[in-house]
Amino acid sequence: MKKVARRVLGMMLLLLAGAALAQSYPARSVRVVVPYPPGGGTDVLARLIGKYLNESLGQSIVVENRAGGNARIGMDVVAKAPADGYTLMAIAAGPLNEENMKLFAPVALMAAPSYLLVVHPSVKAVSVKELVALARSQPGKIAYGSTGGGAASHLATELFRVMAGIELLHVPYKGIGQAVGDLLGGQVQMMIGPAQALVPQVKSGRLRALAVSGATRLSALPDMPTIAEAGVSGYEALGWFGLMVPAGTPADVIGRLNREINRVLALPEVKERLLELGADPANTTPAQFGEFIRRENAKWAKFIQEQGIVIEGQ
Repeated sequence: MKKVARRVLGMMLLLLAGAALAQSYPARSVRVVVPYPPGGGTDVLARLIGKYLNESLGQSIVVENRAGGNARIGMDVVAKAPADGYTLMAIAAGPLNEENMKLFAPVALMAAPSYLLVVHPSVKAVSVKELVALARSQPGKIAYGSTGGGAASHLATELFRVMAGIELLHVPYKGIGQAVGDLLGGQVQMMIGPAQALVPQVKSGRLRALAVSGATRLSALPDMPTIAEAGVSGYEALGWFGLMVPAGTPADVIGRLNREINRVLALPEVKERLLELGADPANTTPAQFGEFIRRENAKWAKFIQEQGIVIEGQ
């Protein structure tokens, strides 16, 4: 009985300690590590959310870019950080798998938007069907940019390539900013990438959008068809952007972060900005976000295995 009583007392003390930590959290600035270069969709969203989270939490939110290795350099920084809620990771679809998921705890999904299929204005195609026909007429000549082998932009384009029955040339980059820069310069001719990074370039006329990758159209581009509507039946690929912390971070701290992030995502000015960038704000619990990642990983793991895709950094 004494052992049971001590165990119960110990559990109560842990719960009380966690509650006290959550009440005092945060007592200093919070770091958000973005494992990609500046300017990409993840970076844009992290800075947007961080601006309002700074006001909500009453502490400075410091966004730090730690790019390289298909996000693995930044992921390693976060995995090794103290599990105290003072280091977060803004992550996009792609680099997380069943093994490294164990190193992190989900906090909140920020958005799960469609990708945008865009081409350089020099490409003589104004529709998906014309692009497919052009690619078939010159196999392997059309180059597309991505943020690395196994990254979401790579997988989404490979799925398009396979389902359309065409050959394309893959050119990997270290970040979406570099990939978009070369696309704007004509060094690569097409991309299926985050709407947040591409919608502004489309609206400025510097890139031509042909379709969106999801099952539904984008609020920011309501006249733009989905890839499935435009001729590649059954195609669907979603991106996502979320926030995570090192595994072992107290549940009360994760809960506090989740509530504040969802509150920020619901702000009219934040929703408006996200919609401008082609993303609808999400609202999930940590458990729902974790389950979402597991479903997405299962889908893409099967495709990666079937196609023999090499994942950068593995």
